[in-house]
Amino acid sequence: MDISFLGGPRPQRGVGVIAPFDFALDRELWRWVPDEVSLHLTRTPFVPVEVSLDLARLVSEHETLGDGVRTLTAVAPEVVAYACTSGSFVGGIAGERAMCEAMTRAGAVPAVTTSGALLEALAELGVRRVALVTPYTVSVTRALEEYVAEAGTVVTGCAFMGLTRHIWKVPYRDVADMARQAVRRRADALFISCTNLPTYDVIPQLEAELRIPVLSANQVTMWAALRRLGTRAVGPYQALIDPAARIDPASPSGPVLPDVPDVPEQEQQ
Repeated sequence: MDISFLGGPRPQRGVGVIAPFDFALDRELWRWVPDEVSLHLTRTPFVPVEVSLDLARLVSEHETLGDGVRTLTAVAPEVVAYACTSGSFVGGIAGERAMCEAMTRAGAVPAVTTSGALLEALAELGVRRVALVTPYTVSVTRALEEYVAEAGTVVTGCAFMGLTRHIWKVPYRDVADMARQAVRRRADALFISCTNLPTYDVIPQLEAELRIPVLSANQVTMWAALRRLGTRAVGPYQALIDPAARIDPASPSGPVLPDVPDVPEQEQQ
Protein backbone atom coordinates (compact mmCIF):
# COMPACT_ATOMS: atom_id res chain seq x y z
CA MET A 1 0.00 0.00 0.00
CA ASP A 2 1.40 3.38 -1.01
CA ILE A 3 1.22 5.80 1.92
CA SER A 4 3.57 8.42 0.51
CA PHE A 5 0.64 10.82 0.19
CA LEU A 6 0.67 11.21 3.99
CA GLY A 7 3.88 13.22 3.78
CA GLY A 8 4.63 12.81 7.48
CA PRO A 9 5.54 12.63 10.16
CA ARG A 10 5.02 16.30 10.92
CA PRO A 11 8.01 18.22 12.26
CA GLN A 12 8.02 18.35 16.04
CA ARG A 13 9.28 21.12 18.31
CA GLY A 14 10.66 19.93 21.63
CA VAL A 15 10.23 21.04 25.23
CA GLY A 16 12.63 19.40 27.66
CA VAL A 17 11.21 18.87 31.15
CA ILE A 18 13.22 18.14 34.28
CA ALA A 19 10.94 16.76 36.98
CA PRO A 20 11.59 15.55 40.53
CA PHE A 21 12.14 11.80 40.89
CA ASP A 22 8.65 11.28 42.38
CA PHE A 23 6.77 13.17 39.65
CA ALA A 24 3.78 11.06 38.55
CA LEU A 25 1.74 13.33 36.27
CA ASP A 26 3.46 13.08 32.90
CA ARG A 27 0.10 12.64 31.18
CA GLU A 28 -1.27 15.82 32.73
CA LEU A 29 1.57 17.88 31.27
CA TRP A 30 0.79 16.55 27.79
CA ARG A 31 -2.78 17.86 28.02
CA TRP A 32 -1.54 21.46 27.73
CA VAL A 33 0.67 20.72 24.72
CA PRO A 34 -0.43 21.34 21.10
CA ASP A 35 0.04 18.61 18.49
CA GLU A 36 3.17 20.10 16.94
CA VAL A 37 5.11 20.04 20.23
CA SER A 38 6.69 17.05 21.98
CA LEU A 39 7.69 16.78 25.62
CA HIS A 40 10.97 15.10 26.53
CA LEU A 41 11.07 14.30 30.24
CA THR A 42 13.91 13.39 32.55
CA ARG A 43 13.96 13.08 36.34
CA THR A 44 16.28 14.08 39.14
CA PRO A 45 18.06 11.25 40.98
CA PHE A 46 16.16 9.54 43.80
CA VAL A 47 16.84 10.71 47.34
CA PRO A 48 15.20 9.06 50.39
CA VAL A 49 13.61 12.27 51.70
CA GLU A 50 9.92 13.12 52.09
CA VAL A 51 8.42 16.28 50.63
CA SER A 52 9.98 19.09 52.66
CA LEU A 53 12.23 22.12 52.35
CA ASP A 54 15.20 19.76 52.53
CA LEU A 55 13.91 17.80 49.53
CA ALA A 56 13.21 21.02 47.64
CA ARG A 57 16.84 22.03 48.06
CA LEU A 58 18.20 18.61 47.11
CA VAL A 59 16.26 18.34 43.84
CA SER A 60 17.14 21.87 42.75
CA GLU A 61 20.92 21.91 43.11
CA HIS A 62 22.58 23.46 40.09
CA GLU A 63 24.66 20.35 39.41
CA THR A 64 21.51 18.22 39.40
CA LEU A 65 19.75 20.61 37.02
CA GLY A 66 22.77 20.78 34.73
CA ASP A 67 22.93 16.99 34.54
CA GLY A 68 19.21 16.93 33.72
CA VAL A 69 19.61 19.44 30.91
CA ARG A 70 22.54 17.51 29.46
CA THR A 71 20.51 14.30 29.34
CA LEU A 72 18.07 16.14 27.07
CA THR A 73 20.54 17.68 24.61
CA ALA A 74 20.52 14.65 22.30
CA VAL A 75 16.87 15.36 21.39
CA ALA A 76 17.56 19.09 20.92
CA PRO A 77 14.71 20.76 22.85
CA GLU A 78 14.13 24.43 22.10
CA VAL A 79 13.36 25.26 25.73
CA VAL A 80 13.89 23.48 29.04
CA ALA A 81 11.44 23.62 31.96
CA TYR A 82 12.11 22.66 35.56
CA ALA A 83 8.75 21.28 36.71
CA CYS A 84 8.92 21.64 40.47
CA THR A 85 7.29 24.42 42.44
CA SER A 86 8.97 24.04 45.84
CA GLY A 87 12.34 23.32 44.27
CA SER A 88 12.16 26.59 42.36
CA PHE A 89 10.85 28.87 45.14
CA VAL A 90 12.96 27.55 48.03
CA GLY A 91 15.81 29.95 47.19
CA GLY A 92 13.61 32.98 46.66
CA ILE A 93 13.54 35.09 43.51
CA ALA A 94 17.33 35.29 43.26
CA GLY A 95 17.58 31.52 43.62
CA GLU A 96 15.01 30.93 40.90
CA ARG A 97 16.85 33.21 38.49
CA ALA A 98 20.14 31.47 39.25
CA MET A 99 18.52 28.11 38.46
CA CYS A 100 17.40 29.34 35.05
CA GLU A 101 20.87 30.65 34.34
CA ALA A 102 22.43 27.31 35.35
CA MET A 103 20.09 25.38 33.05
CA THR A 104 20.72 27.73 30.16
CA ARG A 105 24.49 27.39 30.60
CA ALA A 106 24.18 23.61 30.56
CA GLY A 107 22.08 23.44 27.39
CA ALA A 108 22.34 26.76 25.55
CA VAL A 109 18.54 27.03 25.38
CA PRO A 110 16.01 29.22 27.22
CA ALA A 111 14.97 27.84 30.61
CA VAL A 112 11.93 28.32 32.81
CA THR A 113 10.89 27.05 36.22
CA THR A 114 7.47 26.53 37.72
CA SER A 115 7.84 29.30 40.30
CA GLY A 116 9.26 31.72 37.76
CA ALA A 117 6.35 30.86 35.48
CA LEU A 118 3.95 31.59 38.34
CA LEU A 119 5.23 35.14 38.69
CA GLU A 120 5.08 35.57 34.92
CA ALA A 121 1.45 34.38 34.90
CA LEU A 122 0.47 36.69 37.77
CA ALA A 123 1.94 39.61 35.84
CA GLU A 124 0.17 38.54 32.64
CA LEU A 125 -3.19 38.60 34.43
CA GLY A 126 -2.48 41.74 36.45
CA VAL A 127 -2.88 39.89 39.74
CA ARG A 128 -2.02 41.85 42.89
CA ARG A 129 -3.83 39.69 45.46
CA VAL A 130 -3.60 35.91 45.30
CA ALA A 131 -4.92 33.01 47.35
CA LEU A 132 -2.86 29.83 47.64
CA VAL A 133 -3.59 26.13 47.90
CA THR A 134 -0.78 23.70 48.64
CA PRO A 135 -0.47 20.02 49.49
CA TYR A 136 2.61 20.85 51.60
CA THR A 137 3.46 21.06 55.26
CA VAL A 138 3.26 24.44 56.98
CA SER A 139 7.00 25.17 56.57
CA VAL A 140 6.98 24.58 52.80
CA THR A 141 3.76 26.55 52.45
CA ARG A 142 5.26 29.50 54.33
CA ALA A 143 8.24 29.47 51.95
CA LEU A 144 5.83 29.80 49.01
CA GLU A 145 4.03 32.69 50.71
CA GLU A 146 7.37 34.45 51.25
CA TYR A 147 8.34 33.92 47.60
CA VAL A 148 5.09 35.40 46.31
CA ALA A 149 5.30 38.30 48.77
CA GLU A 150 8.89 38.99 47.69
CA ALA A 151 7.53 39.55 44.17
CA GLY A 152 5.15 42.20 45.52
CA THR A 153 1.94 40.14 45.44
CA VAL A 154 -0.30 40.09 48.51
CA VAL A 155 -1.32 36.65 49.77
CA THR A 156 -4.93 36.99 50.91
CA GLY A 157 -5.50 33.44 52.08
CA CYS A 158 -3.91 30.04 52.16
CA ALA A 159 -5.01 26.46 52.71
CA PHE A 160 -2.62 23.53 52.94
CA MET A 161 -2.90 19.75 53.27
CA GLY A 162 0.20 18.83 55.27
CA LEU A 163 1.26 15.99 52.96
CA THR A 164 4.79 14.61 52.68
CA ARG A 165 4.21 11.87 50.09
CA HIS A 166 1.80 10.48 47.45
CA ILE A 167 0.58 13.95 46.49
CA TRP A 168 -0.43 12.76 43.01
CA LYS A 169 -3.17 10.64 44.63
CA VAL A 170 -5.14 13.64 45.95
CA PRO A 171 -8.62 13.66 44.32
CA TYR A 172 -10.11 16.71 42.64
CA ARG A 173 -12.78 17.06 45.33
CA ASP A 174 -10.10 17.68 47.96
CA VAL A 175 -8.40 20.26 45.75
CA ALA A 176 -11.74 22.04 45.27
CA ASP A 177 -12.46 22.01 49.01
CA MET A 178 -9.09 23.57 49.76
CA ALA A 179 -9.63 26.20 47.07
CA ARG A 180 -12.90 27.28 48.68
CA GLN A 181 -11.13 27.66 52.03
CA ALA A 182 -8.29 29.68 50.55
CA VAL A 183 -10.52 32.32 48.92
CA ARG A 184 -12.50 33.30 51.98
CA ARG A 185 -11.02 36.75 51.49
CA ARG A 186 -11.21 38.52 48.15
CA ALA A 187 -8.42 37.67 45.71
CA ASP A 188 -7.63 38.44 42.09
CA ALA A 189 -6.61 34.82 41.42
CA LEU A 190 -6.01 31.46 43.04
CA PHE A 191 -2.80 29.47 42.66
CA ILE A 192 -2.75 25.70 43.28
CA SER A 193 0.83 24.71 44.00
CA CYS A 194 2.86 21.53 43.35
CA THR A 195 3.44 19.90 39.97
CA ASN A 196 2.54 16.53 41.53
CA LEU A 197 -1.00 17.70 42.38
CA PRO A 198 -3.61 16.91 39.67
CA THR A 199 -5.42 20.06 38.50
CA TYR A 200 -6.20 20.10 34.77
CA ASP A 201 -9.90 19.19 34.93
CA VAL A 202 -10.68 21.12 38.08
CA ILE A 203 -9.42 24.50 36.82
CA PRO A 204 -12.42 25.52 34.65
CA GLN A 205 -14.90 24.29 37.27
CA LEU A 206 -13.24 26.33 39.99
CA GLU A 207 -13.02 29.41 37.76
CA ALA A 208 -16.74 29.18 37.06
CA GLU A 209 -17.53 28.82 40.77
CA LEU A 210 -15.06 31.32 42.26
CA ARG A 211 -15.23 33.85 39.39
CA ILE A 212 -11.48 34.43 39.40
CA PRO A 213 -8.61 32.99 37.36
CA VAL A 214 -7.29 29.71 38.74
CA LEU A 215 -3.65 28.89 38.10
CA SER A 216 -1.87 25.64 38.78
CA ALA A 217 1.76 24.58 38.88
CA ASN A 218 1.71 22.37 35.79
CA GLN A 219 -0.44 24.86 33.90
CA VAL A 220 1.89 27.83 34.38
CA THR A 221 4.95 25.68 33.63
CA MET A 222 3.62 24.54 30.26
CA TRP A 223 2.19 27.97 29.46
CA ALA A 224 5.53 29.67 30.05
CA ALA A 225 7.58 27.03 28.22
CA LEU A 226 5.34 27.07 25.16
CA ARG A 227 5.35 30.86 25.22
CA ARG A 228 9.11 30.69 24.68
CA LEU A 229 8.38 28.73 21.50
CA GLY A 230 5.95 31.37 20.29
CA THR A 231 3.02 28.98 20.57
CA ARG A 232 0.07 28.60 22.92
CA ALA A 233 -0.81 26.00 25.49
CA VAL A 234 -4.07 24.07 25.12
CA GLY A 235 -6.49 24.79 27.95
CA PRO A 236 -10.11 25.51 27.04
CA TYR A 237 -11.99 27.55 29.65
CA GLN A 238 -8.78 28.32 31.57
CA ALA A 239 -8.34 32.07 31.98
CA LEU A 240 -4.55 32.08 31.70
CA ILE A 241 -4.60 30.25 28.38
CA ASP A 242 -7.96 31.17 26.87
CA PRO A 243 -8.58 34.96 26.81
CA ALA A 244 -12.27 34.31 26.20
CA ALA A 245 -12.45 32.72 29.65
CA ARG A 246 -11.13 35.79 31.45
CA ILE A 247 -13.50 37.67 33.71
CA ASP A 248 -13.09 41.37 34.34
CA PRO A 249 -12.91 41.73 38.13
CA ALA A 250 -14.39 45.23 37.83
CA SER A 251 -17.50 43.97 36.06
CA PRO A 252 -20.71 42.80 37.76
CA SER A 253 -19.86 39.25 36.68
CA GLY A 254 -16.47 39.36 38.40
CA PRO A 255 -15.54 37.96 41.80
CA VAL A 256 -18.37 38.21 44.32
CA LEU A 257 -16.66 36.70 47.36
CA PRO A 258 -16.95 38.88 50.49
CA ASP A 259 -14.00 39.72 52.68
CA VAL A 260 -14.07 37.67 55.87
CA PRO A 261 -11.53 37.37 58.67
CA ASP A 262 -8.73 34.86 58.27
CA VAL A 263 -9.41 31.55 59.95
CA PRO A 264 -6.80 29.83 62.11
CA GLU A 265 -4.39 27.59 60.22
CA GLN A 266 -5.60 24.45 61.95
CA GLU A 267 -9.06 25.07 60.49
CA GLN A 268 -7.60 25.37 56.99
CA GLN A 269 -5.99 21.94 56.93
